[in-house]
Amino acid sequence: MRTKGLRGRLAADGELGAGNVLARVLAHGADPDGPGLTFDTPVDGYPAEHPLTLGQLDQRVAARAAWLHERGVRPRDPIAVWATGAADMVLSFLALTRLGAIPALMNGKLRPEIAAEYIRRLRASGVLADAAHTALLAGHELGAPLLGEPAEAGAGDPAAAPAHYRHHAEDPIVITHTSGTTGVPKAVLHSHSSLFAATRHLLSMPQAQGTRRILNALPAPHTATVLMVNQALGNRAEMFLLSDQGGERVLDAIQRWRPDGVFGFSVTWAELARFDLTGYDLDSVRLWFNTGDCSHEPHVRRLVAVGSRDVVTRQGVTRVPGSVFIDGLGSSEMGHSMFHITHTPDTDRYGRCVGRPYRFTKVAVLDEQGDELPPGQVGWLGIDSPSLFRGYWNDSVTTWRSRLRGWYLTGDLVYADDEGRYHHLDRAVDSVRTADGKWFFTALSEERVLAACADVTDCTVVIVGDGDTVVTDVLLELGAGADPARDRIDEVRAALGADLGATLRRVVPVAAADIPVTVTGKVRKVALRERYLTGSAS
Repeated sequence: MRTKGLRGRLAADGELGAGNVLARVLAHGADPDGPGLTFDTPVDGYPAEHPLTLGQLDQRVAARAAWLHERGVRPRDPIAVWATGAADMVLSFLALTRLGAIPALMNGKLRPEIAAEYIRRLRASGVLADAAHTALLAGHELGAPLLGEPAEAGAGDPAAAPAHYRHHAEDPIVITHTSGTTGVPKAVLHSHSSLFAATRHLLSMPQAQGTRRILNALPAPHTATVLMVNQALGNRAEMFLLSDQGGERVLDAIQRWRPDGVFGFSVTWAELARFDLTGYDLDSVRLWFNTGDCSHEPHVRRLVAVGSRDVVTRQGVTRVPGSVFIDGLGSSEMGHSMFHITHTPDTDRYGRCVGRPYRFTKVAVLDEQGDELPPGQVGWLGIDSPSLFRGYWNDSVTTWRSRLRGWYLTGDLVYADDEGRYHHLDRAVDSVRTADGKWFFTALSEERVLAACADVTDCTVVIVGDGDTVVTDVLLELGAGADPARDRIDEVRAALGADLGATLRRVVPVAAADIPVTVTGKVRKVALRERYLTGSAS
């Protein structure tokens, strides 16, 4: 089924891409008084949470484009943007792409020395940083001038903005970065066409429920936020963007703003699952949309138990209790989730099943030589998709190391079942394979422990192999009222299964703050392997 109207015209527009959605939506006749974006901080005299119309959004972007152009920003200039506020990130992205420049969006939680080294490696032409991050960069050599604060650019004259740059399909339009689990994050480059491939496909399909009033709980500098902003503009949907994705902040925003869809990463769902969600007014939520790492079953079940959704019955469309959770697996490099699976209170297909691939992509399970493996066999996930990134900026060595026989290797271990569904087992670097052929997976083990231990809200499994010796530690984040002194080792060993259970060294109750995470909330298991298996933690 193909859509008609504005969404259909946008899907068929060959000039449309990730760098000019705002301009093309207006060019196709969208109402300037219709929805633009809503931010949780003030914007150019508008108060926080003021819903900018499409026309107001265009004016705020034009003002910034004029201000940046006056300061010498030109097409193809890489400009680093380091800030906390979602408005600073998104408006800078829109203004820089209007000029044909290349925004390099940086997570505000990066350590200053890492941020400075990242900017140097970008060979940036300039840096936009808010006051707090400007102070953090003091004394660091950046190799690029500080242009000012992102919010200052709002003082530009919209009438002085140059005409919108005409993008070619392969023009670079944004650099985002990976989580940086081992040091300086990799700079991921997307083009005008690559970062719009998934959106074009979705615009050609009927609009899903839960995508008309969206709460964006994704990190603002991430590829996923760029994607979702463009999807919201193309769908003519309302979107409220949060600068802080903490559980309390998200729950408060849901109750006040009453979205029908909430978009986020698995770390946010894990945090929400720590709360008694029945004590919050979440009835407006029809859809929880997850991207990045796939989510654990107990977290999904807690979310779909609240909210409501539309179902088709003999009596017509009826609203029933319980929401929808769309899970998948994606990354900055993939340009969108590559898989999708829908959960409701009535579904029971878990076990880290990420579902089937989207129609716009091809996937395969590969052995070490790049040959495809049959269903049931575990191997490396390979992707071939128009949405794939165009490489790591200024790092062709790492770019080509991620390719094998035409496939992009995501670093994930998966298998396909006989029905064409895919199951995610682990990141390859976190798994352990023994000489006798046993293969142990941390993410799958975490899924099993969480399903077996009702008083555990989150779990991290750390497995280290040294020759023929495998040692496993399990770190448990306990729910409210759970007894930290209770011995759970037999319960956890049974959940792990006989082979991995035999390697279990200890089960350690921990606080969430004790788990080292990246700037996007991913657990840094490499740090945990060093900490917990060298005797540096009790």
